[in-house]
Amino acid sequence: ISGYSLVIQARDSGTPPLSSSVTVNVDISDVNDNSPVFTPANYTAVIQENKPVGTSILQLVVTDKDSFHNGPPFTFTILTGNEEEEFTLDPHGILRSAVIFKHMVATEYVLCVQAKDSGKPQQVSHTYIQVRVIEESIHKPTAIPLEIFIVTMEDDFPGGVIGKIHATDQDVYDVLTYTLKSEQKSLFKVNSHDGKIIALGGLDNGKYVLNVSVSDGRFQVPIDVVVHVEQLLQEMLQNTVTIRFENVSPEDFVGLHMHGFRRTLRNAVLSQKQDSLHIISIQPVAGSNQLDMLFAVQMHNGGFYKPAYLIQKLSNARRHLENVIRISAILEKNCSGLDCQEQHCEQSLSIDSHSLMTYSTARISFVCPRFYRNVRCMC
Repeated sequence: ISGYSLVIQARDSGTPPLSSSVTVNVDISDVNDNSPVFTPANYTAVIQENKPVGTSILQLVVTDKDSFHNGPPFTFTILTGNEEEEFTLDPHGILRSAVIFKHMVATEYVLCVQAKDSGKPQQVSHTYIQVRVIEESIHKPTAIPLEIFIVTMEDDFPGGVIGKIHATDQDVYDVLTYTLKSEQKSLFKVNSHDGKIIALGGLDNGKYVLNVSVSDGRFQVPIDVVVHVEQLLQEMLQNTVTIRFENVSPEDFVGLHMHGFRRTLRNAVLSQKQDSLHIISIQPVAGSNQLDMLFAVQMHNGGFYKPAYLIQKLSNARRHLENVIRISAILEKNCSGLDCQEQHCEQSLSIDSHSLMTYSTARISFVCPRFYRNVRCMC
């Protein structure tokens, strides 16, 4: 406990008794009686041979139970094991290489490191670091090509994470880093550590081919990343049909079924090859294991097919569609729970273009806006 706050009252013996009170603050000053603590108590680390001088090998983690003026900043010193000055230790506790290591020269080093706190008198503690020198990378990284589909309202894309590159390396200790060609950084970013792709706001309609690469420090491999951006028209929302699927997650639909179902759906509902199928959004049905897919079909002259026409087409082709994935229902209007006849049910659809949902798999990522369906009886 670092302090106490006491309220003391003095009362006299008169009639009536009179009193007054005063606050007394008692501060407990800290004595530097705790040594720094390494977490973990001892360390093991690896470094590949032929890594450049200054390569980071290890970050020391030190805490101190004393108050802040008796704890950090800590002073780090390598006491033994560094007689040839192969290592450096900076004030932040990062161990770095000071030479280019060769596996044939030495395979292991053991360092004794001391940490001193800032108290008076100073407290010290020690840790041991075992550093193994391993052979350099012999395998190139492998990465899966990624295709990203973004659906957004016109000129209203807020930006965000749109997918993640999946890459592996057979060299156990390789650390992979991801880079994006500099001229594309005005529209996209790639997290160098985990491969997440971030799109900035205001993407235009069209196709973007990203020049991304993954490196293990020795080998650099290009990755095919293609981003398709489709901007919705307000007229689409007035001519949508919903297909509800049974027992499927959004990620499974995107990764396993979307391409095949899109192809089968095109064959079922398109009257002419020039017509365009637009998948507007996919969204889980709250409180169930069902999934809604919202779509519209645009005619080659620019107009849209009416929902009633599309539903008739879907009903005729439902058996073929269910060869790809099980369908629970085909919805134009959703008056469930409302006691009104079909012709007296009015449905409106709204899109929240600033609430994006990203369904990402290793090969395909689908980014779409959240939608809300409102229904009411007109009778």
